[in-house]
Amino acid sequence: MTATTSGGKLSTRQLILIPAAFTLAVTLVRLVGELRHWSASWFTTDMGPSIVAIVWLAPVFGAYFALRLARRGDGPRSTWRSLLFPLLGAAIVMRQGTIASALHLTSTPTFYQRLVYVWAVLAVAALVSLPGWPALFKTMAAYAYAARVPVAIIMFFAMRGNWGTHYGLAPSDLPSGISFASKYLWIAFLPQLVFWVGFTVLAGMLFGSIAAAVARLVRRAPRMEAQSFPAK
Repeated sequence: MTATTSGGKLSTRQLILIPAAFTLAVTLVRLVGELRHWSASWFTTDMGPSIVAIVWLAPVFGAYFALRLARRGDGPRSTWRSLLFPLLGAAIVMRQGTIASALHLTSTPTFYQRLVYVWAVLAVAALVSLPGWPALFKTMAAYAYAARVPVAIIMFFAMRGNWGTHYGLAPSDLPSGISFASKYLWIAFLPQLVFWVGFTVLAGMLFGSIAAAVARLVRRAPRMEAQSFPAK
């Protein structure tokens, strides 16, 4: 990939470089904080939410990417279209229980079936948002992998070395007797590169589209006011 596009615009790699570096820094800070048992109010070592976490960055950088793309002329074809498709994706996530019932998947699924279903829901929901703003989708997907691949690598060593951080935790219903390779694949590698990538893309698409729509309204307000009160 070249540094810039033929029109002199920043490439996707350049656009995500600083956000990806910042995200990696947050990941490393959280890892150090958990290893050194810093304040539990900021660094949790269980499955609960943590204040210091990269999950909160998805909507923030989604808005950042959207505004940058719109400014350089890579905005969505339609404001309503850019909002509609991410909202549809979000609706799929929120109604995953109803979808499972409609597909007759509610009768005591196995541990693996449940994981695959949840991953599929997030992946489909993220893909549904694609037609709304393809340029933002491409950028968010690149950022999502840049953010989550390092986490997947850290989880390998955390699980292997029993570091006592949330990066090495396993669900309570994890089947017993599975190999380390299978355990890592099912609760670390695939969740990071499917579930969390899907979440990051969808959250970024939703909040990015909202930010771009608000920015357009703000820009249009002075023009609308000028048209309403023409100079005498």
